[in-house]
Amino acid sequence: MAETATTPLTGKALLQKIKELSHLPRREKAKRCGYYTVSKSNQARINVADFLEAVLEAEGTSLNVEGAKDGRGREPTYRVSVHRNGQIVIGSTYTEKMNLQPGDEFEIKLGYKHIHLIQLTHGKDDAEEQDE
Repeated sequence: MAETATTPLTGKALLQKIKELSHLPRREKAKRCGYYTVSKSNQARINVADFLEAVLEAEGTSLNVEGAKDGRGREPTYRVSVHRNGQIVIGSTYTEKMNLQPGDEFEIKLGYKHIHLIQLTHGKDDAEEQDE
């Protein structure tokens, strides 16, 4: 096999090529779209995972969300649990994503099986007026 790896297709070009190759199996589509490498023994190694990720990104869905992980390498789950002391803690991943600062205040509205946190919009000027 005398093939050389080319730059893989991305975006609209990738989606168009996939439509043209709709009659072929997934591995062959990946290869023809440039998602392969050639081994030392001149065998093509198909990068199906990279191909599928590129397809998702071309369709507007990314598996690699920038800044999605907190400092411990975990991705946010958008779930919290009640601790033994009865408190609910919202982690720094969420507060950073919302650009919250120490001292920001919220109104708590309880509903049936849900809690709404409504941020109070008191800027520094508003807080100073209230103190007077």
